[in-house]
Amino acid sequence: MSYKPVTHVLFDMDGLILNTEDLYTIGFQKVATRYGKNFDYTLKCKIMGQQSKEFATSIVEGLELPMTIDEFLKETRTIFSELFPQSKIMPGVEKLVRHLHENNVPIGLATSSSKETYDLKVTNHQNFFNLLPYKTWGSSDPAVKRGKPYPDIFLVAADKFPDKPAPEKCLVFEDSLNGVRGARAAGMQVVMVPDPRLDRALAADATLILDSMEDFRPELFALPPFTN
Repeated sequence: MSYKPVTHVLFDMDGLILNTEDLYTIGFQKVATRYGKNFDYTLKCKIMGQQSKEFATSIVEGLELPMTIDEFLKETRTIFSELFPQSKIMPGVEKLVRHLHENNVPIGLATSSSKETYDLKVTNHQNFFNLLPYKTWGSSDPAVKRGKPYPDIFLVAADKFPDKPAPEKCLVFEDSLNGVRGARAAGMQVVMVPDPRLDRALAADATLILDSMEDFRPELFALPPFTN
């Protein structure tokens, strides 16, 4: 497959930069278990990349939980306030982000998380996230009307770069099907680093699929190559 040159890069956060998708699974299953339900991978795939009220609705309705959306969000926020500060950076991510930063490639964050949960997740990674100066928190930004798989967050995030690049000049890194579809709908190329359990046949929209960020070669998209 041929790849087109890009000048700007946008990163998803959950499951792509940080291992927080694992923490989400623990938290959601804790609530589901109380009602004898199972938060399985099929439901997880459906909600990955959605904004908070969207995924809460999907889980409450999908598992038929006897609680309101707001009750579910309140309960899980308490759980995640303990879990999220334990988040860790995924393999290969820090090397790539630092490489792009050092080579003056404009980089930004396009996460469906709220600013509140973002702050919890980056508790121990403040210096790293300072390398991503242009940040969009989908659940907190009124300009992001719809969550992934709609293109809103990527278009809003790209518009935060000072030079306002065209969508085709932006490369997105994602781990979810909703994120891939949203990036493609925005007119951007997208590198997917999915959960190993994902059926890759479902990710035909991805420009490139990798097992790990460690496998990424920047020069494929005309970005500065690694020197070591």
